Amino acid sequence: MRYPLVFIPGMMCDSRLFQPQINEFSKQYMVCVTPASSSNSIENISFEILRYLPTKFVLIGLSMGGILAMEIIRKVPERVMKIVLMDTNYKSETSEIKSRRLPQIQLVNQGLLEDVMCQQIKNNYLSKDKQNQEIFDLCLSMANGLGKEIYINQSKALATRKDYKSTLKNIKVPSLIICGEYDRLCPIKVHMEMESLIENSTLEIIPDAAHLPTLEQPAYLNKILCKWLIQ
Repeated sequence: MRYPLVFIPGMMCDSRLFQPQINEFSKQYMVCVTPASSSNSIENISFEILRYLPTKFVLIGLSMGGILAMEIIRKVPERVMKIVLMDTNYKSETSEIKSRRLPQIQLVNQGLLEDVMCQQIKNNYLSKDKQNQEIFDLCLSMANGLGKEIYINQSKALATRKDYKSTLKNIKVPSLIICGEYDRLCPIKVHMEMESLIENSTLEIIPDAAHLPTLEQPAYLNKILCKWLIQ
């Protein structure tokens, strides 16, 4: 049976993060992309997402979307038939990263959202050696479209998230873990740990991609997803 595919975008991203996957998989699957939430905790955002979802589904989350996917499968494991965790992190936020949140929020409150996002995209999202201007511009467009309040609430949600180690250990459904070869924000090591924690999991490293393989290597990623989904 082909269950609906539920895509959950990362921080300050919308459905365009998954546009190459939507184009490919909507031919054969019902596809849903969750909207941005105004809540400021992972738990509350996941409750909002669940209101939109069908009874049973395949979860596909990238970055913050992966964290939300872990929270959803923790809440309703009986509804998740398969799960894909991409370029994400199962650990709670480190004190070092948490300490950067307040200065960033202060800048955003001063009307400098675009400046803050430019730095985040350059430093965290794309390969340092291969800065793709088209993807950079798209990321900036998505962030500007979502705006200041969403940035602040998502920052607070990430800063206060829990550790999902025990959740990963309890996952029993087929799981695909994906990481861009050059992801600095959520490195390969973390994804290897995730593979070791989830009993029925497969790890795929996407070459020549950093934090956004859905956009950086869409054809390569789509082939992996297509093959895995029909297993």
